[in-house]
Amino acid sequence: METKTTLTDAEISSIENAVLTDPFMLLGMHSLGPEKADRIEVRTFCPAGTEAFLKIGKRKPLRMNRITDSGLFVWTSGPDTEPFLYTLVFKTGNSSWETKDPYSFLPQLGELDLHLLAEGNHYRLYDKFGARIWTAGDTDGVLFSVWAPNASSASVIGTFNDWDRRRHPMRSRGASGVWELFVPDISPGDLYKYSLRTDAGEIIEKSDPIALAAEFRPRTASVVADIDSFDWTDSTWMENRDRWDPLNSPLSIYEMHAPSWKGSPDWRDFTSWDEFADELIPYIKELGFTHVELLPVMEHPFDGSWGYQTTGYFAPTSRLGKPEHFQRFVNRCHNADIGVILDWAPAHFPSDATGLARFDGTYLYEHEDPRKGTHPDWNTLVFNYDRKEVRNFLVASGLFWLDKYHIDGLRVDAVASMLYLDYSRSEGEWIPNEYGGRENFGAIEFMKTLNSIIARDFPGAITIAEESTAWPGVTTPVEEGGLGFTFKWNMGWMHDTLDFFQKEPVHRRHHLEKLTFSLLYAFTENFVLPFSHDEVVHGKSSLLSKCPGDRWQQFANLRLLLSYQWAHPGKQLLFMGSEFGQWNEWNHDTELDWDLLRYDEHSKLKTFVSDLNLILMCNPAFHMLDCSPEGFSWIDFSDTQATVVSFIRYSGKGDHVVCVFNMTPVVRENYQIGVPYKGTYTEILNTDSDIYGGSGKGNLGRVHSKPGGMHNLPHLVSLTLPPLAAVFMQPENRYD
Repeated sequence: METKTTLTDAEISSIENAVLTDPFMLLGMHSLGPEKADRIEVRTFCPAGTEAFLKIGKRKPLRMNRITDSGLFVWTSGPDTEPFLYTLVFKTGNSSWETKDPYSFLPQLGELDLHLLAEGNHYRLYDKFGARIWTAGDTDGVLFSVWAPNASSASVIGTFNDWDRRRHPMRSRGASGVWELFVPDISPGDLYKYSLRTDAGEIIEKSDPIALAAEFRPRTASVVADIDSFDWTDSTWMENRDRWDPLNSPLSIYEMHAPSWKGSPDWRDFTSWDEFADELIPYIKELGFTHVELLPVMEHPFDGSWGYQTTGYFAPTSRLGKPEHFQRFVNRCHNADIGVILDWAPAHFPSDATGLARFDGTYLYEHEDPRKGTHPDWNTLVFNYDRKEVRNFLVASGLFWLDKYHIDGLRVDAVASMLYLDYSRSEGEWIPNEYGGRENFGAIEFMKTLNSIIARDFPGAITIAEESTAWPGVTTPVEEGGLGFTFKWNMGWMHDTLDFFQKEPVHRRHHLEKLTFSLLYAFTENFVLPFSHDEVVHGKSSLLSKCPGDRWQQFANLRLLLSYQWAHPGKQLLFMGSEFGQWNEWNHDTELDWDLLRYDEHSKLKTFVSDLNLILMCNPAFHMLDCSPEGFSWIDFSDTQATVVSFIRYSGKGDHVVCVFNMTPVVRENYQIGVPYKGTYTEILNTDSDIYGGSGKGNLGRVHSKPGGMHNLPHLVSLTLPPLAAVFMQPENRYD
């Protein structure tokens, strides 16, 4: 056997052990120069092949010499040979395959891409980095690239090379910390990972941080995917969204955990996105919600994290299908005039060995010091927001879902934990910033950057902060000194309101401040009023089970609670199951208790929620000026004896709705309140109506104002207030 090559023993060993920082220096075609009579040497390493050949045009293939038992093949030309194009052909047993040589291609990532990444400004890095369908010259394949600046060598491994890290070592792109390799003849569906050698010589295998798809858990490989071929048909929705004003438009959100909403029809672990859309879209249309908000659909290893412990920041979970299936789901929602919001968790990530943790053998995405790098509440790792490449990664992830999946908004999880260095930490367990304070400047910069770009590049798309403190300016535009979110969850309102409604009605008279306090700050931010998944799990009971009293009173209380949520300034969010009165807490391992809809009291509650959304849509007073003090005024919040509160919602265009809430099971006859105008007021909602399962008490559909006035208003109406009920009234005709 021919054993000659110009490679030294050390160079051969570096190929066999995949310790190359630049495999292109040794593999592929090389001119040996004048001292070797201008000969050409072609080298390839393929342990799986017993024979190898060079295929040059239509010429007879040239046999290569296998010079090592490990699978290094070499072909050397005669003198005065010019470089040429070739294809590699391998044989083993009765099979053969051919491919272009990965080490015959020039670098594919441009200097601008590397420069922008190093600056932390490559906000569309998902177009270039990771595993991307690529054409180099006239050759189709996949460009693999990964940021691993502290690795001493890197290889891509996968189904296409028997997971052998020696087969496809990657090229270092120098100070950028990026490793890349274009591999021909790879297609969507191929599995891969990165095999990295640390400075200490340890070999670690990592999933792709920018993978577009992933294997079904518990397997952890990344999957080559093509997400740019989907044929979107939602242009009307997207064009209308560009002109949408979220602050002054109806916005009611159905929050849901997709895997546990409804089980698959054939007892598979999970329903598919297509099956999900078949059921969900008509259901949402019937209920009248404007948007669905999905708990994180990004890939995650542990079902019980509900997606909040993310490993795939650019990959929809494989539990419900492939990326194109999720794109089709969003497209179908848009064509049904339903917006899609995603929960997104950039505050922390799990420590799984194949994920971001110690990615290249060092603390790359997280802080090394546990006082900054670990999260005490969830036993997860915290991103190093001070590192510009990490901020770039997270900003690009957020933009990715709006860009490639046409998502209409992001609800950003655990914002407070990012803002404060001492979040959930005791004295001595955190490190102050450079000025001795508790503000996390890197995280603040990340959020401002994200929100600024979304506002600029995706008009009409919204961001919602789950922020539980009094941090100022969460929804103030960045150019005015704020964080730039569109909305903030009103956690204070949520806790106070639920606390009030869980009290027995006889005690509520002593706690009206729980309802009134929120109006002291209701317009300091643009708020969403959430009754979220967190409030119906872990022993907190479902919304219906929180309500006191006998069965009838529980349903009446829930209708009263929801009517208060819909009438209060702010946008509405309701977690799945609450719309029909699920008794049990949410359980992510099983579907909702759909059988309850066979019973009148549950089906009528669902009708009630549908009517709330209809009122929201049809009455500008309930959605215009939602975030402005001009849209609200109290009538009376001091009637502790009757435990009744009343207020007015204004549209700013001459419309108003009077809202009255009787918080006790006592019918209040001839209950008088002031109103702005003389005329007839029509009852547009009575939560005690028998169509909702109530007792049917009320005002026969309308009341007429009387002279005299009260509550600093010029006129008054005398009402019958049903028990544990709300009444909404709108002027039918008025005489100022």
